[in-house]
Amino acid sequence: MSRTAADGVRITPARLSDGREIVYFDEGGAPPRVPAPDRRDLPPFSAASELRFDPLLREWVVIAAHRQDRTHMPAADACPLCPSTADRATEVPADDYDVVVFENRFPSLAAGDGPLLDDVGEVGRSRRPGTGRCEVVVFGPDHNASFADLTPRRVRTVLEAWTRRTEALSALPGTEQVYCFENRGAEIGVTLPHPHGQIYAFPFVTPRTQRILESARAHRERTGGDLFADVLRAEQEAGLRVVARSEHWTAFVPSAARWPVEVHLYPHRPVPDLPALTDAERDDFGPLYLDVLHRLDGLFGLPLPYISAWHQAPVRTGRDLSRLRLEVFSVRRAPDKLKYLAGTESGMGVFVSDVAPETVARRLREAAP
Repeated sequence: MSRTAADGVRITPARLSDGREIVYFDEGGAPPRVPAPDRRDLPPFSAASELRFDPLLREWVVIAAHRQDRTHMPAADACPLCPSTADRATEVPADDYDVVVFENRFPSLAAGDGPLLDDVGEVGRSRRPGTGRCEVVVFGPDHNASFADLTPRRVRTVLEAWTRRTEALSALPGTEQVYCFENRGAEIGVTLPHPHGQIYAFPFVTPRTQRILESARAHRERTGGDLFADVLRAEQEAGLRVVARSEHWTAFVPSAARWPVEVHLYPHRPVPDLPALTDAERDDFGPLYLDVLHRLDGLFGLPLPYISAWHQAPVRTGRDLSRLRLEVFSVRRAPDKLKYLAGTESGMGVFVSDVAPETVARRLREAAP
């Protein structure tokens, strides 16, 4: 049954032929959606992965061998994210849509539960089922578009989808952290060029989040302050690395940027996650984010490959220490050069940057939005 969000987005859940959930997010003005049936005769959905614990780094690694055969760079007329037609059924049964979210057919993590698995020679009992959830967020029906081509209204709808799915996935048993992200460009490793992103519901707090929370906790104990608020204040006051600013958001290049191009977007008000944003903050996000994306594409005069990653507070731990923010970064360091993670980065985790963050910020400010 459809329901309408505060901004007029109509939310309609349905099921694909193999049982996976699909949710349509339609903008206001359209009649209520009657979900089209999935004409494909797919076998019941089943996917299994496992988690293995690295005792040296104390991190979980996902083993998802079934993903080896997932769809890879199909031709435009075989894209599984385009609307369905009379001649071809896709992952989206409708002949048109605004924004749609569905369970990934080749997930790294899937619903289910179970005990620890028998060891296969590792130290201790360190294997367990890869429970969780992976969803695909399709930003629109245009196969040749990108996120930067969206209107502010469509960005607001995508933000509504991220928010509602964050709420839904956070409520699933076993979810510890929800991660919304977009991979753009073949250089990043994208396997489907149709503009889309993904949402993961992790059954653990991710290693990077754990480390950042430790830093935030130590900062609070040492200074009594909020680490993220202090970082934002320092960037705003210095202004050297600020790329763009609006009433509710600031975009800046971090002073210790690891990637050739890296921009962080902070809301001015400290909030833990997307559901905590006000309507005004959500409305204000789209124009600023599109401005940043246009500057990124203008930096080298060609579409910039990037990863866009939302950092949200874990579901149950560290919510008083964490802060919502968006990090966008790229491996492109020149029009004809990419940054590869070589000896120091891959082997030791020590990043070496070939360009000063202040220079990147200046070039982005000068780039045509």
